[in-house]
Amino acid sequence: MQSFFTDHIIEWYQIYKRSLPWRDTQNPYLVWLSEIMLQQTRVAQGLPYYEKFCRHYPTVFDLAHASEQQVLKDWQGLGYYSRARNLHQAAKQVVSNFNGVFPQTFTDLKKLKGVGDYTAAAIASFCFDEPVAVLDGNVYRVLSRYFGIQTPVNSTIAKKEFNTLAQKLIPKDQPGIFNQAIMEFGALQCKPKNPNCSLCPIAVHCTALKHGQVGQLPIKLKKKKEKLRFFNYLIYIDKDQKIVMKKREQHDIWKHLYDFPLIESGDALSRSSIEQHPSLPFFDAARVELFNKVPKIHKLTHQHLHIHYWLIYMDKIVENALSLDQIKLLPKPVVVENFFDAFRFS
Repeated sequence: MQSFFTDHIIEWYQIYKRSLPWRDTQNPYLVWLSEIMLQQTRVAQGLPYYEKFCRHYPTVFDLAHASEQQVLKDWQGLGYYSRARNLHQAAKQVVSNFNGVFPQTFTDLKKLKGVGDYTAAAIASFCFDEPVAVLDGNVYRVLSRYFGIQTPVNSTIAKKEFNTLAQKLIPKDQPGIFNQAIMEFGALQCKPKNPNCSLCPIAVHCTALKHGQVGQLPIKLKKKKEKLRFFNYLIYIDKDQKIVMKKREQHDIWKHLYDFPLIESGDALSRSSIEQHPSLPFFDAARVELFNKVPKIHKLTHQHLHIHYWLIYMDKIVENALSLDQIKLLPKPVVVENFFDAFRFS
């Protein structure tokens, strides 16, 4: 059954695979870029960013020598910004520790910042033909359904169980092709919802289909409850129509991106609460306006942000406040970028 599975997955892939730029190369730098960008990101969203990075940073040396601020700016909108910071640090590692040559083994690749088992396996198998299996959400789903595995895929024991199985399936002579094939099969054929099992080339031996469990597998443990956070952004606008921005340094979301001074509260705040808040750094305000009566809801992994933007017009010039042209060059969270898209000076 294992040979049947492997052979048919590869055969399907050769017919139906999508044409994607990182599949036309065994350059580990380009494969690494694509794999980091596609973590928790759809191909359609990640592709323009991949193309942008290939233009701006055609080699690992270009990426290593860029400023973190420029890398974050180019990454802006892709989310999970720790990926961008790790990408930048890993590029510096490759240049300083490996003379610009990517490590060629699964074990050595894992020494790079932000490179875990999945990414190391992808690069090692795609570029250097090392027979090490990849495990992503698509692979978990295909294996769980085909073999009828009831172990929750997000449990602590799942990774070892699924990895052992995947290693038995991977062919030694074309590990990269198989890894790409099974991920593509999960993305296009064995989809999370309503897969077309009537056209599936391995349906005859699929345990989930046989027992009517396609909709129930893979099993996942319940996610932890989303945390609600209430952000009150203080948008100080000085006499020269410049705005105060700050760089986020704390170990939280959006580290090293720029946003506004912030009051985080347990619930929505009133105008009087804002005006009387003890944390305001300077408050010689001519007027205070609430920019959005309805809070902006921004959903992150395990977090829902409720955001109000408070416009605080100053009667003085504020040192280090920035013009809109200066602000455009800064990497910013999408909720700040969206504010500037809608804001007009009054």
